[in-house]
Order: sequence, then structure tokens, then C-alpha cells
Amino acid sequence: MPYYLILLLQGYCIYHAYKNRNAYYWYFLIMFIPVIGSIIYLITQVYNKQDAEKIQEEIVSVINPTKKIKDLEKRLQFTETYQNRVNLADALLDIKDYKNAIPHYLAALEDSSQNDFYVTNKLIEAYYGLKDYNKVILFAEKIQNQSEFKKSRAQFLYGLALEKLGNFEAAEANLRKIDIRYSFYNERLALAKFLISKDKATDAKEILEEIKIESQNMTSANKRIYRTTVQEVEKLLVELS
Repeated sequence: MPYYLILLLQGYCIYHAYKNRNAYYWYFLIMFIPVIGSIIYLITQVYNKQDAEKIQEEIVSVINPTKKIKDLEKRLQFTETYQNRVNLADALLDIKDYKNAIPHYLAALEDSSQNDFYVTNKLIEAYYGLKDYNKVILFAEKIQNQSEFKKSRAQFLYGLALEKLGNFEAAEANLRKIDIRYSFYNERLALAKFLISKDKATDAKEILEEIKIESQNMTSANKRIYRTTVQEVEKLLVELS
């Protein structure tokens, strides 16, 4: 099998395993026994006749995300449904095309028969990407009383937006909600930096030390994903010592 096809096969399998949070041993199998491991993964974890078309679409979307956008645009034009619109908005958000994603999310919100939490959550992310912090706060406060908002990334972005607009007390209260062990590593690093900027180095150091300890128990996959984060944590700990 040509080398580039092996890399493509490995890349898709690792992407699928990460996306579906499959067991860490699959990463070892795919990486160290590329062809056989990937084929075993596809047969046992991915493939059946009904999913064949979906698999092909996912592979294409990884290689050429703009094709996925065009296909979703055509689908929306053909059938203008809530789900088709949200799917297109999500795909635009994935490639950081915030300006074009936002109108679709806003249009989806007009459908009162749907649960608005998901779309509002995505709008918060899109507006934060555009650095429109007032809109982040506006939409976050629409859903802040819903249970799903608590300890979510939306609450984290809400806290960051509050910080940007100078409301530091409220910012800290929301950012601290994300300090959950064995999760939110990037967000907790951001929280530590926020605390350092507010002369709360002791609190920041405690969070950083927890992340460092947790990093020693990460799976190999997570070690690769959060390598830069852990390196920055270690660097900050040296600076604070």
C-alpha cells in the first residue's frame, strides 16, 4: 500500500477514535501496526454497509473541509430545515468562519419548537471568536440559569468576556467553575493566568500543580493533545517558584 494512503488511513482512524472517545489502546494499534491495526479498527469500530457513505463523507471532510461546506449549503437550499441549517453553521464554526456561521445560528434560534441551548452555546463561541464580548455576555445570560450552562465551555467564555470588559469579580466567579480535575486543561491554564494577573499567585500555583500531577496520568493520546498546555504549565510553575 502506498505510503501516503497508509498515512491517510491512520489519520482517519485516529481522528475517528478521538472524536468518538474510543479506548486509548486503539491509538497504539493504529500507530504501531499501521495497516493491520487500521483495518481492524475500521472493521470493529466503524464499518458497516449502512455507514459506508458516512465514512466516505467524513474522510473527505478531513481532507477538504470546503467541500463539506458546499455540500451542506446545497442540502440546506434543497431542504431548509432546522437541522440542515445548524449542520452548516457547525461546519462553518469548525473552520473558524464565524461571520458566516452566526447568521445561520440566529436563523435557527427563530424556531421556537427547538431547544435553544445548543445553538446559543455555539453563538457564544462564534461571537467570542470575533471578539464581540458584549454579544458573548448577552447570549450567555440568556442561558445561564439552565443546568447545562454550569461548568460548561460557554460559562468559561462568558467569564473571559467579563474579564475583557473589566468585570473581574464576576469573571473570576465564572472561570473558577471550570476548575474541575482531569478535564478542561486549557481552560484551567487560562484561569491560572487570570489569577496571576490579579496577584493571586498562590491560587494559580495550586491549579497549575494539579494539572502537572494529572498530566502524569494522561493517556498517550491526551499527552500528545495537551503537550503544549502541559509545557506552558511547567514553565509558569518555574516562574512562580
